[in-house]
Formats: sequence, structure tokens, C-alpha cells
Amino acid sequence: MTITITDESLTGDILNKIEIAVQNEIITVKDVITARVASEVNAYNNKLPEYFKGLIRPTASEKTLNGYKLKNSTKKIDIEAQTFIAFDAFQKNGYLVLIDDQQAETLTQEVLVTNTTTISFVKLTPLVGG
Repeated sequence: MTITITDESLTGDILNKIEIAVQNEIITVKDVITARVASEVNAYNNKLPEYFKGLIRPTASEKTLNGYKLKNSTKKIDIEAQTFIAFDAFQKNGYLVLIDDQQAETLTQEVLVTNTTTISFVKLTPLVGG
């Protein structure tokens, strides 16, 4: 089954859409994050474009208007490292995962995937000085 993951702003605007394949009807939030990060990193590593557009900022990169620009544009991104960074960011509230408009609480939370399941990622912007 294929599910569509959207990135949303805090105001609900859709910024990006990614489709990922899932093997089972019941998956965990950790599975969703893993599949999403793997999809983004594989797409980047296969083409090595100038900018990486993804959930998590790769190490040795700078944030630009077009995405993250790696300092060494010929170097591939490590999927495992990116995935662990994504798990850590989720646990530290760096972004929210909304499943059918309900906030996921833990990485082990199970999700029943159907044709109508919606999954959204909302990045949180840290307050200046806070």
C-alpha cells in the first residue's frame, strides 16, 4: 500500500508531498519516520542535486531558501545517521507527526493504515531567544 505524507506549515499550508510504500496495515510512527527519511535520502543520493530537501538537516550543510546545501555536494548522505537524528528531533518536539489530524505521542505508537489515512509532518520553529 502507498501512503502520502505531507509537510505542513503551522497555518496548515501544504509545503511538500511524499509518497511511501508500507508493507503492513499496522505500522509504528517510527516506521513512518524511517520510511520518509529513507525515501528522501535515497532520492538525493541517486541524483546528488545541489540542494537536499528533506525533514532533517544533514550534517555539514547550510540552510538556504532552496533547501539544505551540502558543503561537499558529491558526498552521499548516511540514511542511518539521518534516521537517528529524525527520531531524536521527534522526541524533542522538533516537529509534530499528525495521523488523521491526531498528534502522535511516541515512536512506538501504532497506526492503522487505510486508503483514507492522512499523515502530516509539521516542523516547529524555535522562538528567538527561547
